[in-house]
Amino acid sequence: MKIDHIGIAVKNLNDSVNTFKKILPGIEPEFEEISDQKVKVAIFHIGDSRVELLEATSTDSPINKFIEKKGEGIHHIALGVDNIEKALDEYKKNGIILIDEKPREGAGGKKIAFLHPKSVNGILTEIIE
Repeated sequence: MKIDHIGIAVKNLNDSVNTFKKILPGIEPEFEEISDQKVKVAIFHIGDSRVELLEATSTDSPINKFIEKKGEGIHHIALGVDNIEKALDEYKKNGIILIDEKPREGAGGKKIAFLHPKSVNGILTEIIE
């Protein structure tokens, strides 16, 4: 297990990319749009981890709802696992509330699933394989 990435909800992706380029000099982000999650992403690779800036593409996007409620900031932390199905089974057995009972496709075509913040001290946690 490792910290795969930290997801940061932003209002304006271009402005935020410019800010992060100042604090991560020499690192050029990759861009991706994940239509089923209604989000555009700028991905900064930092060693074996990433910082993902997330901008909503729709008013009903989870990112837009997050920003309306809490403002810009850390949206989630993602933990990398070798076997996501096994990890989800273990979490469920241990009483963790799952948002996603089964993995779905995330950025880069990777398998992802989310754990409910109520089970993780108020932190939305993504599991990624």
